[in-house]
Amino acid sequence: MAVLHGAAITLLAKYAVYHPTDQTLVVSLTLAVLVGAAALWSALDAWRGLPDRGKVWFISALVAGPVAGVLYVIGRALFVDQTGVSELGGALTGGAAFSALLVLIPAGLGLFVGGRVGGRAQPPSEEPRA
Repeated sequence: MAVLHGAAITLLAKYAVYHPTDQTLVVSLTLAVLVGAAALWSALDAWRGLPDRGKVWFISALVAGPVAGVLYVIGRALFVDQTGVSELGGALTGGAAFSALLVLIPAGLGLFVGGRVGGRAQPPSEEPRA
């Protein structure tokens, strides 16, 4: 998820360079893709019945935020402009928090929905025979 978020915000920065006044649709579509990816992936985890999936997604959100911020600064320095280390502070605070929430909230929704819709049947419990 961190790589997806880092690539998405780097592409948005690149798009903003060439189209500074026409960003609304592209930003909205990018956010929809990021939310949909987290929700779908977590719903599949819930549907498959993976153990500790809530804890895994919580930790994933906490890791995805700062890693996406670092990847954004690196990607922006390489592909967009000559961004320096001075951008790292903002990317590791506000940007990381936004990315973490952009993973955590849709993942929670996906875990809820995936566990309810089309869940696999539980195996019958073994009862002792008389």
